[in-house]
Amino acid sequence: MTRAPGGVLVVDDQELLRASLCHVIAGIPELVIVGEASSGEEALEAADQLAPRLVVMDLKMPGMGGIAATRRLLARRPETVVVLVSVDECDSEQVLSAGAAAFIPKQRLSSRLLREVWEAARDASLPPE
Repeated sequence: MTRAPGGVLVVDDQELLRASLCHVIAGIPELVIVGEASSGEEALEAADQLAPRLVVMDLKMPGMGGIAATRRLLARRPETVVVLVSVDECDSEQVLSAGAAAFIPKQRLSSRLLREVWEAARDASLPPE
């Protein structure tokens, strides 16, 4: 059975880093970028409009950061898979309590790693056949 591609929303306050995240995601045939946002607030609006299956979001942004945005997004759209990324280390307990599927340091982010996280999270959320 062929699955429809997963739509991805990329969220980072820095344009260059957003472009870098998009480049990594472009290497995953099962994923297609449906939108970009530069803040947690924009991410919530975009998620309501675009209904992405995956959100790749920076942890630290001015205004609403990734943890708060993840909590709010998943309260509205619990079927969404959120992966938080950052150049800084983070408290994994915070990431998990917010409902994110994973935290990946930007330095380690690769198409292969992101694909593995996406597949594991997607498969875990699918009903049994």
